[in-house]
Amino acid sequence: MAAWDWVMSIDVHWFSTMFGWYVFASWWVSGLAAVTLTAIYLKQAGYLHFLNANHLHDLGKFMFGFSIFWTYIWFSQFMLIWYANLPEEAVYFNQRLGGFNGHYTWIFYFNLIINFAFPFLVMMTRDAKRQMIMLKIVCIAILIGHWFDFYLMIMPATMKGESGFVIEIGIALIFLGSFLLLFTKRLSQASLVPVNHPFLDESVHHTT
Repeated sequence: MAAWDWVMSIDVHWFSTMFGWYVFASWWVSGLAAVTLTAIYLKQAGYLHFLNANHLHDLGKFMFGFSIFWTYIWFSQFMLIWYANLPEEAVYFNQRLGGFNGHYTWIFYFNLIINFAFPFLVMMTRDAKRQMIMLKIVCIAILIGHWFDFYLMIMPATMKGESGFVIEIGIALIFLGSFLLLFTKRLSQASLVPVNHPFLDESVHHTT
């Protein structure tokens, strides 16, 4: 519902019944990437001693799977609109795929490459999902890629062909700085290991 109210309503005359799922998939895989990246940095900083390759493997599988799920929703939405070829629906992709003198065309294709092709090819093997360096690269790529995804959702309908990156980068840095400030503050106030949790032992000895 938030996706319809905040994002889809920007394109006043366009609608898609799949848009909520599309945005959910984008937020979800971005959240998984942020959690995985945070866990890796905490592990490398000397925290989360119980985190092992099996935990990383599961996080990698989640990212791999939901990257494919996002692509499935993206393709389903695009295919149905392309096949029906109704003007009130096709206008959304006409603006992003060739509209405004091709201003957003490269982002349209880059969106698919960084959010699907790259995670899919890199994370396909079991070993890649268990290596911190590979997971970090994919996590950063997914976060950047879905930042571009939301940029592509919003800018063509608001700024038309006059969009830029400078203010977007600045706002992204403000939110990143706010997150790091709150995160590091809370990190120093509580234990990362829930000592009395009934499933702690099962989680520590988790295997895949």
